[in-house]
Amino acid sequence: MHPFNFMNFTLRFLGRPTLLLAAGLVLLLGPSGCTTASRVGVTNDFDHAVNFRAYKTWAWYPQQPRDAESGPAKGYESFLDKRMRASVASEMTQKGLTEVTTAPDIYVAYSARVEDKQQVSPYGNGFGYPYGYGYGGFGRGYSPVTQYKAGTVVIDIIDARRKELAWRGTGQAQVNQNTIDEAETHRIVNGILSTYPPGSAAQR
Repeated sequence: MHPFNFMNFTLRFLGRPTLLLAAGLVLLLGPSGCTTASRVGVTNDFDHAVNFRAYKTWAWYPQQPRDAESGPAKGYESFLDKRMRASVASEMTQKGLTEVTTAPDIYVAYSARVEDKQQVSPYGNGFGYPYGYGYGGFGRGYSPVTQYKAGTVVIDIIDARRKELAWRGTGQAQVNQNTIDEAETHRIVNGILSTYPPGSAAQR
């Protein structure tokens, strides 16, 4: 083989693993970053004696507590309240539940707030951020502290006949400002109500 051709062949051969490794890292980190950024931490609890399949109609709880912008308590809807109501109504419709003005099977209420939080990495290496965000420092004996804002939403489902709490779902995600914007509201509400009713195929 001609020396020049041999050199080109060698460089191409040795370069392939590097290119494949780089491509693999892009594929690995790319989807991971997107998934982490959209993550919503969800928990729920419910009355195990309730037959949730029997619920067909719903209405908003008459004494809706005020949200982070104090909308309902002031006698008018805040922007957050409008977003919450639209998102919840959309999710309930998709679940086959009908909104009514009188004699509902269940009442729905929610609370929402935005809080300043911080995450301390126990490893001191700049990793371990909440929901994949933040930036940490490096150094011996230094534990990076990441400041972030967390939007927390609680959705309650109350048995209208018994006037008792039947189900509660909580969702939390990092938000970018002092309110929960439209996209974030939909994302959090969708995450919470994906676990309703308990034991459904959509629950995750």
